[in-house]
Amino acid sequence: MSFASMADRNAIENERTWEERGVAHSIWEQLGRNADKHANRNAVTFQMFSGENDPCETLNWADLQGKVAQTANLFRELGVGTDDVVAFLLPNSMETVLTYLGGAVAGIVNPINPLLDADQIGAILKETGAKVLVTLKAFPKTDVAQKAAEAVDHAPNVKTVVEVDLLKYIGGIKRLIVPMIRPKVKVNHGARIIDFNKSIAKQLTTLTFEDPKEDRPAAYFHTGGTTGMPKVAQHLNSGILYNSWLGDKLLFEPEDILICPLPLFHVFATIVSLGASLGSGAHIVFPTPQGYRGDGVFDNFWKLVERHKVTFMITVPTAMSALMQRPVNADISSLRLAFCGSAPLPLELYKKFEAAAGVTICEGYGLTEATCLVSINPPEGEKKVGSIGIPFPHTKVRIIDPHTHVDLGTDEIGEICVNSPGVYEGHTYTEAAKNADLFYPGANVKTRQYLRTGDLGRIDEDGYLWITGRAKDLIIRGGHNIDPAEIEEALAGHHDVAFAGAIGQPDAHAGEVPAAFVELVEGATATVEELLDHAKRHIHERAAYPKHLEIMDELPKTAVGKIFKPDLRKSAITRIYNMTLSKANVAAEVTSVVEDKKLGLVAQLSKTGDVSDEQVVSALGAFTRPWRWAD
Repeated sequence: MSFASMADRNAIENERTWEERGVAHSIWEQLGRNADKHANRNAVTFQMFSGENDPCETLNWADLQGKVAQTANLFRELGVGTDDVVAFLLPNSMETVLTYLGGAVAGIVNPINPLLDADQIGAILKETGAKVLVTLKAFPKTDVAQKAAEAVDHAPNVKTVVEVDLLKYIGGIKRLIVPMIRPKVKVNHGARIIDFNKSIAKQLTTLTFEDPKEDRPAAYFHTGGTTGMPKVAQHLNSGILYNSWLGDKLLFEPEDILICPLPLFHVFATIVSLGASLGSGAHIVFPTPQGYRGDGVFDNFWKLVERHKVTFMITVPTAMSALMQRPVNADISSLRLAFCGSAPLPLELYKKFEAAAGVTICEGYGLTEATCLVSINPPEGEKKVGSIGIPFPHTKVRIIDPHTHVDLGTDEIGEICVNSPGVYEGHTYTEAAKNADLFYPGANVKTRQYLRTGDLGRIDEDGYLWITGRAKDLIIRGGHNIDPAEIEEALAGHHDVAFAGAIGQPDAHAGEVPAAFVELVEGATATVEELLDHAKRHIHERAAYPKHLEIMDELPKTAVGKIFKPDLRKSAITRIYNMTLSKANVAAEVTSVVEDKKLGLVAQLSKTGDVSDEQVVSALGAFTRPWRWAD
């Protein structure tokens, strides 16, 4: 059945209830279904380097099933039970795929972002109680092994470290050189260290334990968004398989080939992309350990599409912008669709990309807390650019006033709230306290609760969902609420602007005033004055005019392309507080801004001369952001 409108969506949903769909009960069962149907078809490809002729490793569905069984059996041998956690701190590789799937089969898998610092990684390991950590063996040009060693030192619950050696992907003279230049890693923890590939090779290619029939958490994902310290979300098998079913039902055939240069610690790559492959039997290609960030990936991207005969690309706005600064220098006639997510897609970038690549772009929406997918601009129907499309079948969306808690009507803006098979009602986060006020009750409190996404939005008369901002992102200027999206959209409309981010910077009088940060397209020459003038001409309310605008070489972003606003806020706090201290002749300066679990962002000060607490309080007392002396 096609998926082109709300009518199509409703018809699919009305075919049968979710419980009657006959979806696999677990990742292992779904993998077995694929191995039975498509044993000799390619399942997963990993390519270490980005060249169009560089070697790659491919597993078919039968081989993948056997390797996942070996990996899961190893984890069980290491003491991982159904309720125990296998964490991984890895770049993309075939071993990462096996760890993700094998960890979810044996127990609960917990992907961790290698870009986090060791303290945060250690905190996640402690929060999840991980028994096993799979990570890199020391390798040139990466500090992942060192971070892992430091993190495990903070998490004594980790009993075994399983190392993946990327040397297996290196050939020629480099294979001889790498062992000589491996960085030395200082290890203080007492965990056992073993080799991944040597260890799984000793295991059977069939499961040595029974795959549990009951629904259970199979994955823990820490939130990788823009709101500070990570929280850990729980994903049930049923939620993961719901996302897989959507890929099979609405998007892919077994003959499709996906390219996914996104990191496998993120739900967009694992739950959505790999999950859609798992659900449909489609072949998925992961180019380089760093994905889009890998050496030469952007320059060679279209040639990789041609090489692998890709039909569907997974992308984010930052990657699309980078690709548009390069020629389409290959035969990409196989490419049919691009699925873009993680951040809003600017209209002009949408038009440029469709014109250059000749493919349809489907913009979607999801979030870690809902096991990901919520809505999509329908592949075969009207695409309202700027919207996040139509809710998927079996996903219910309500727009609720965050103050009165009542449902709002067509085109009225409120908080987007979601219920679907991907929502773990009442138990989204591992820390029970973090689930407080996270849900709204449905019409029948006993049967359904709606997850509060924290996104502000509206539903139009055709059932399309539009994000208008973040509830937590509101700039509150003297009690006046300003949506940063209005400032960002105005600046993004300038031809020299690639990306824009707006935040509230501290203000002694108004509490907050708008500040904007922009990244220019390559070769652009726009000045601050020109951009401020452009913003004022396109922002509709005077209170939203930026009081500060800064051009940066590159805006801070998450691994999946979202603008990382905590870094922008830290920069603004540092600048404003230092300016205020200097003007007041107070001998102190902000040396860092840190995230405190209870207080939020806190400015840490160091003394530059003779100064008292009273002088600092006198200078900074009018600001709402707290400060303290650095250690």
